[in-house]
Amino acid sequence: MARLLLVDTSDALPGLLPLHSWSALMTSDLVLTASSEHPFVPHLEMAELRHEVVPTPDEGATLLRADLLSGLAPADKARAEWVVGRVREVGEVTYLFGPDDAEAFTRTLGMEAANAQVEVEVVYFGVAPKGTRLLELVRVQARLRAPDGCPWDREQTHESLGRYAIEEVYELLEAIATGEPDDLREELGDVLLQVMFHAQVAEDAGTFDIDAVAGGIADKLVRRHPHVFGDTEVADSGEVMRNWEDLKVEEKPERTGPFDGVPTAQPALQLTDKYQRRAAKRGLDVAGVAEAAGHVSMELQEVLSARVETRGEAVGDLLASVVSLARHAGVDPESALRGSAARFRDRFQEATAHAGKPLEELSREEWRDLWSAQGS
Repeated sequence: MARLLLVDTSDALPGLLPLHSWSALMTSDLVLTASSEHPFVPHLEMAELRHEVVPTPDEGATLLRADLLSGLAPADKARAEWVVGRVREVGEVTYLFGPDDAEAFTRTLGMEAANAQVEVEVVYFGVAPKGTRLLELVRVQARLRAPDGCPWDREQTHESLGRYAIEEVYELLEAIATGEPDDLREELGDVLLQVMFHAQVAEDAGTFDIDAVAGGIADKLVRRHPHVFGDTEVADSGEVMRNWEDLKVEEKPERTGPFDGVPTAQPALQLTDKYQRRAAKRGLDVAGVAEAAGHVSMELQEVLSARVETRGEAVGDLLASVVSLARHAGVDPESALRGSAARFRDRFQEATAHAGKPLEELSREEWRDLWSAQGS
């Protein structure tokens, strides 16, 4: 009995098939593809399955008036007729869809099979695994960096792209602060692009590729989580973090100094917090929130009594003591200051909306009353 199986593939994973689709191929007398470059052809050859490529039709193929009225293209019509002809000759044939197949050809093939009274069964791909669109992003970025791609993308280097990574991370932090899911999704995509872009630059230079990047971090996560992927037992998240740091030391024995590996280009609040945490692990720390608050008070007095030439140093020490207080209070100082800045901005804008006259004309007393009114 003439039977045509139409096996669907994933656009993102054209070289992979789920078990039910692979089983359909294994039971067919012949597998057809649109091109010898189909990503699944190597698998067909390894399985020693009989397969053929649908030939490209001669130009000038003619259509009947009914075909033209139904919107058929001559090339699609000719290819579909050839496929149906092979089905009637062979018996059970599978057509394996791929990147070279358009929706128009799919419709034409179904119509031709129905007209020839050939039984048709569609084998759908099913649910693609999570993360398949990452492969699409890899292909897009490779295309942009290709010889016939985008001139700007091709000119970029790791050095020229560095500032964009910083900008995108700050935009991500702003999206986190606003709490808008759509904004967060978009900014995460922009950060992901930076990773993909750098990986493609490296691949073009022959140093590493995106698989090396992903594989490296996946291996690291497995190593650093022995309580999940191994037999280690932990009591709480604090023990998880201690194990993480111990494993990091084992993996990087060349880092012998207490501050080795701390990036100094990060924002000053984060840098100070990181230094303090490293020092605390080696015994240098205040006893808790109360003692940290006492240091803030002491450093504030130092600022008030400092000479002009040492005032900057005193203010720096005051800020460092505030970072220590935040750490012991369980508060991220960078996020806390960003939140304060956002509240200041909103309150100032609200105050200006109620000023009633140009801001430059407000007296100190008017500003004080206006500001206090917005805080009530």
